[in-house]
Amino acid sequence: MKKLVSLVVVALMITSFSKKKITWVAIGDSITYLNEHTNETGNRVTKGYMTRIVEKLPNIHYINQGHNGWTSGGIAKEIENLGLVKADIYSIFLGTNDWWAGRPLGTLSDYQNNSGNSTVYGSFRIIMNKLRSLNKDAKIILITPMQRVDFVYINDMKNNAYGSYKEKKGQSLAQFAEAINNIGKHENLKVIDLYNKNGMSLPNLVKYKHLKDPANGQDKNYPYPAFIDIPFNPETDIYPYPEEAIDMTYDGLHPSDKGYAVIADMLIKILKKY
Repeated sequence: MKKLVSLVVVALMITSFSKKKITWVAIGDSITYLNEHTNETGNRVTKGYMTRIVEKLPNIHYINQGHNGWTSGGIAKEIENLGLVKADIYSIFLGTNDWWAGRPLGTLSDYQNNSGNSTVYGSFRIIMNKLRSLNKDAKIILITPMQRVDFVYINDMKNNAYGSYKEKKGQSLAQFAEAINNIGKHENLKVIDLYNKNGMSLPNLVKYKHLKDPANGQDKNYPYPAFIDIPFNPETDIYPYPEEAIDMTYDGLHPSDKGYAVIADMLIKILKKY
């Protein structure tokens, strides 16, 4: 009898100390999508932020709802067709494609008044409404866009874009990060502020950009901000970010292993409390 009681006590102790299983749905763009598609990085990335998190928090099961190239407007438009499921935690990591696409940011009143999908604030409200309809008690984490320098897609150099050091259609990427912070404050949600608080500033996103010197045509490595005004021709130039140029990103926009580790660590500080 004493042996049976002891076994029961041990079983109860193990149960009480075992971590609760948690389901996490990560909504995002290519930075989230690449977690399951590292081959699309030229194999420069080995692990995305979600894989890194569950390695340290194995009680968490994640579902990747990253959609390559999508804006918050695209997510909001297709919100009923994405197969989103009830979860304990949702994260929303969007904004950089909205900025590049020149989508109107709008104002917090668009979010408050549920004004529709014509502004980024309105898009976030649509997404938030859906998540709360799935689980009104779920924890929701917002993640701001990162800073970015000149992006050149490793698999198609014609797909390229300048960085957040200047505005696009009269809007700065910093304003999009501020909008997400504003929504977080309004809803009393946790916000991972990658734009301002993760150490991924413009000078350390890449070590240099490899370009031709306009004066003599010789190949040269230009650190930020020297490369801003140096032309890049995808028809004739080689890929401007060799592996030696990788720092926090591998292509000026998407995180490297080093960058993903920073993002994962910031999220772990929040997720480990759930």
